[in-house]
Amino acid sequence: MLAEMGVPVWWPEPAAPAADDGPDPAGATRPPGAVPPPARTSSPQGAVSAVDAQPPGPVVHTDEARRPVGVDGMDWTQLRAAVEGCQACGLCRGRRNTVFGVGDTGARWMVIGEAPGEREDLQGEPFVGPAGRLLDNMLRSIGVSREGEGASGAYVANVLKCRPPANRNPQPEEVVQCEPFLKRQVALVQPRLILAMGRFAVQSLLRTTEPIGRLRGRIHHYEGVPVVVTYHPAYLLRNLPDKAKAWADLCLAREWFDRGS
Repeated sequence: MLAEMGVPVWWPEPAAPAADDGPDPAGATRPPGAVPPPARTSSPQGAVSAVDAQPPGPVVHTDEARRPVGVDGMDWTQLRAAVEGCQACGLCRGRRNTVFGVGDTGARWMVIGEAPGEREDLQGEPFVGPAGRLLDNMLRSIGVSREGEGASGAYVANVLKCRPPANRNPQPEEVVQCEPFLKRQVALVQPRLILAMGRFAVQSLLRTTEPIGRLRGRIHHYEGVPVVVTYHPAYLLRNLPDKAKAWADLCLAREWFDRGS
């Protein structure tokens, strides 16, 4: 009757597909002009439609490759990029270049200095100029060089990666900000011995306020790696008599290295 009056009629969904002019499950005949129920696509039990599956708001990607990597998980390329882009302390505002490190990344020796000077800041390399030449001579005297590889190579880095203004002493908070970078370099190189050169390098690595004179002559450790402390080449250029002490430190390092090989 409703159909004859022009009123659309919606019939409940049949339990099984049926022809439009066939009887429904109850035996009733659909009146002429009745609007058939909307078709529904069956889906497997528990399936969710594409519309329902879309979460509100932007989709968050959880791809492992896109997750941020902490410093302690970085490779060499990532670590260098992190140092170059670091703005953790005020030293970033006055630098020309960051000073990352040089040498064989698989070297058995590692030399750690204090902070870049003006020449290092310009060239982006640690230990250049007169102090760098003296360091090279010191290393060659014990059969090691920064150009060498493996047991005859040395990887050279500094505690700080940016130059302090006017070559002033590193400040504690600056050392703290740079420490994760150096720690990761040591972990990647895996040296058998570290030569710590200069008061601030020694005190930062060993977490002590003792002067170098009281720390010389014995083996210390940083992150499980043996450490021999000695004077910075720049200091030795100003205090020539202490070169003899530095030579004794190098001999201690060479002797310990050979004995442990």
